[in-house]
Amino acid sequence: MNHTKGSLALETPGSAAGRGRRVRRRLLRDRWLYLMVFPGVLYFLLFKYAPMWGLLMSFKDYQPYLGFLGSKWVGLKHFERLFHDPVFWMLLKNTLILAGYNILFFFPAPIILSLMLNEVRRESYKRVVQTIIYVPHFVSWVVVVGIAYTFFTIDGGLVNEAIAAWGGEKINFLVSAGWFRPMITLEVIWKETGWGTIIFLAALSGVDPQLYEAARMDGAGRLRQLWHVTLPAIRSTIVILFILRLGTFLDTGFEQIFLMLNSMNREVGEVFDTYVYTAGITQGQFSFSTAVGLFKSAVGFILVVGSNWVAKQFGEEGVY
Repeated sequence: MNHTKGSLALETPGSAAGRGRRVRRRLLRDRWLYLMVFPGVLYFLLFKYAPMWGLLMSFKDYQPYLGFLGSKWVGLKHFERLFHDPVFWMLLKNTLILAGYNILFFFPAPIILSLMLNEVRRESYKRVVQTIIYVPHFVSWVVVVGIAYTFFTIDGGLVNEAIAAWGGEKINFLVSAGWFRPMITLEVIWKETGWGTIIFLAALSGVDPQLYEAARMDGAGRLRQLWHVTLPAIRSTIVILFILRLGTFLDTGFEQIFLMLNSMNREVGEVFDTYVYTAGITQGQFSFSTAVGLFKSAVGFILVVGSNWVAKQFGEEGVY
């Protein structure tokens, strides 16, 4: 009798055995769902969380022959060097300007293009346009920069030849400091705008058609329907993507900028991403370059938390 009571106590819903049984039932019931999630979880564990152990290098004077654990602990030495180095302000200025260009010109581009595509009534034409604008996303930055060189080079470039044919003077876009930032932004817009429309078009497909009918009955034209129905319907999506964009605000992209850099435009084109490569890989300053990368990540984290808080103050859902 006492043995039975003890067994029942172990199997009560609040006991550890009861909770374990419920967990096993859920795992068995949703096994295929967990199997689908597993590759994504594994990716983040291996390539996002595991490398975070290496951030300790920014607080050490890392020497390869001493190893990671054997290198001397130096605290905030590399951060002090970064903030007192005159090049820091050049890097910050260039990175902020390019990031600001992306927010100001690139972020609205997929929204505007999605709204335009949403107004197209012929589905066949709409699908063809969508396919065409998705293609540049799959083109590598090496090819994109190569196309830019072909179009904008002063020696036979299509753009300069057209300028000369119209009686103008050729412009050396590729080595001009003044044209570097606009060209970077235009390349990003050309390559990624079409791909960015996917999420917005998915959000637009969920708008209730009855809202448009009600707006038409109230006498609203296409522009008023766009302003009072379409945009409010995707506002939460825009806010969430904007918050996520701020998280990578200082990530201006290494490959594209590195390929476009030269000695004539480096003063306006050198950013944190290219500086980390130069200091860490070519000069072997592993700890210092890690400190620069950690600074970027910290700024991104602060921007995400801050923008998420502001979004919630205005009644939006936010990211979390």
